Amino acid sequence: MLDDRRVQVLARKLEDAQQIVREALERYEPDRLAISWTGGKDSTLVLYIVRQVCLEARIPLPPCFTIDEGDMFPEIRAFMDRVGAAWGVRLTVLHNDDVSRAAGGRLGATVRVADLDAPNRAEIERLGYDEDAFAYEPESFVGNHLMKTAVLNRYLAASGVAGFFGGIRWDEQSARADETPFSPREATPYSPAHVRISPILHFTERDVWDATHRLGIPYCALYAQGYRSLGARVTTVKIADAPAWEQDLENTSERGGRRQDKEALMARFRDLGYM
Repeated sequence: MLDDRRVQVLARKLEDAQQIVREALERYEPDRLAISWTGGKDSTLVLYIVRQVCLEARIPLPPCFTIDEGDMFPEIRAFMDRVGAAWGVRLTVLHNDDVSRAAGGRLGATVRVADLDAPNRAEIERLGYDEDAFAYEPESFVGNHLMKTAVLNRYLAASGVAGFFGGIRWDEQSARADETPFSPREATPYSPAHVRISPILHFTERDVWDATHRLGIPYCALYAQGYRSLGARVTTVKIADAPAWEQDLENTSERGGRRQDKEALMARFRDLGYM
């Protein structure tokens, strides 16, 4: 149970988030925007907030996209199917079919660079990676870029969206600490100019869970099993058995159950266009 002061603090943060969404919808038509929805707690809260603002304004919910890096938890897939149907979500699933084809769809398989198409070979050259092959592993340096960032950039170019909403937070990862609610990205040879809109930047992990429970927002069952942050299935572990919201959120790492070599490279990934 939240005390009155906590309720007031949370209400102000939610109003600030809603105002960011309203401003975005004033700048752009709904179909020129998109929502990045991973099925995680943060992006589901963002989806809920955007949907509520759209319902109040009687305008269509912008389309959503999710990135299937080749190793999604089945629990996340089921959650997104259920909530997406209930909320009327138009969802596009992004996947790098060329890379998964070259790997035979097998995690850990060796992918020969020469077997990839020209766009993927260009992305590997952009990384400065000069080996002949790499492992099909979505959280590795090459895998993360090809399976996530490259497909995101291609989606932005093909869809023509002016910007998209995301669920990043200042306190979640140090590489995101300098982010702003409206973050314009200049055009590059790999992606068009666009803006990234982050309505819950100012939320803490505790804020997210308090808002989720207070507003009755659904969440993936994995959080109740002890997972704090959800990434690729084989490289994500739970760090306690208690539900995520009952853990020591203020004094332990939210992303401690994620692959740590990727965490160390987050700033580099973000320079390349990762979220």
